[in-house]
Amino acid sequence: MSALKIAENIYWVGAVDWQIRDFHGYSTYEGSTYNAYLILDEKITLIDTVKDKLYDQFISNISQVIDPKKIDIVISNHTEMDHTGSLPRLMHLIGKDKPIYCSKMGKKNLSLHFGDSLYYIPVADGDKLSIGKRKLMFIETRMLHWPDSMFTYLPEEKILFSSDAFGEHYATLKRFDYEVNEEELFRQFQKYYANILLPYSHLILKLVERIKDLKLEFNMICPDHGVIWTKHIGKIMDLYVKWAKQKPQKKALVVYDTMWHSTEKMAEAIAEGIIKEDVEVKVMSLKAWHRSDIITELMDAGGMLVGSPTLNNNMFPTISDFLTYMKGLRPQNKLGAAFGSYGWSGEAPKKVEEFLKEAKCEIISSPLKIQYVPNAEALKQCENFGKQMADKLKEIC
Repeated sequence: MSALKIAENIYWVGAVDWQIRDFHGYSTYEGSTYNAYLILDEKITLIDTVKDKLYDQFISNISQVIDPKKIDIVISNHTEMDHTGSLPRLMHLIGKDKPIYCSKMGKKNLSLHFGDSLYYIPVADGDKLSIGKRKLMFIETRMLHWPDSMFTYLPEEKILFSSDAFGEHYATLKRFDYEVNEEELFRQFQKYYANILLPYSHLILKLVERIKDLKLEFNMICPDHGVIWTKHIGKIMDLYVKWAKQKPQKKALVVYDTMWHSTEKMAEAIAEGIIKEDVEVKVMSLKAWHRSDIITELMDAGGMLVGSPTLNNNMFPTISDFLTYMKGLRPQNKLGAAFGSYGWSGEAPKKVEEFLKEAKCEIISSPLKIQYVPNAEALKQCENFGKQMADKLKEIC
């Protein structure tokens, strides 16, 4: 992938990671990009770097525009290693005496990552930096999604360098939103929000209000992952507000795993009960769906029914894995219920319910347990169990 001019004297010089398939437990089946941006002015400025393993691609792209040694300033919007892994090697090349501008927490975190031999200059929220004809403004975005996170804004061109906000894991040879498949782009955009930013939704709402108060305008939003936004800026802002509000929708997920298909039969009967009440439902087996794709579907679902067989007096391992992952992302305003088949002890549904309670789900019914293979009467119970969820969703949505 070559360097690309994205505006007058501004270039994308990042790297494309075609091979990555897992990002902290989040499936990245479309790969990813690590975006970095080069601004040519009186002081040549680089915004962010890339993963260490992609250093050669990164330096090659910079070299297509200028000699990397001519870089005067580096800005680190976020210290996570996918954006700073190649920073020490870059500074060794261009000169360790050159400044790295970062947030105050960024200075602390960069020092913990790389030691104190580099020249860190912390900036505060609202600070400005002249690089010649242009001035950069820094906007602190603490906990979106790390304590050190910040944005860099270029007022003259109305360009926002947004770090991990407004990104998606999407490897492509195209750099702009209008050049790629729109359906796939927004699928990956939603998945990124659901699996990275969902726990910080209350801060997203505050950030959007702050952007309005600052009267910032955007011709371009340049995140650190995925495409550069020009055509859909209004849409992505609206989606962030919608997702951050986490208003429950008339939709339920039936999430399960199964040993000998009995819990599976229960799941399908529960879904049938929901469908009959004209409520949207999606049945998602953990044998077929990755945890991060289920979380993406959960984001606009008002209810979740989780089914597990009992194994060794406990939940099935995949169910425990999913619930642990889900709980950490802290989805809000969800109804919950547990179910499962068992042989002789049947602890799993109760343990699932306890997890759902810890995740702040509103429990709509006691756990539904069926011993061994569900018969016609048991499947009717399952349908009624699904109907309870559907009725409650219609009541609140």
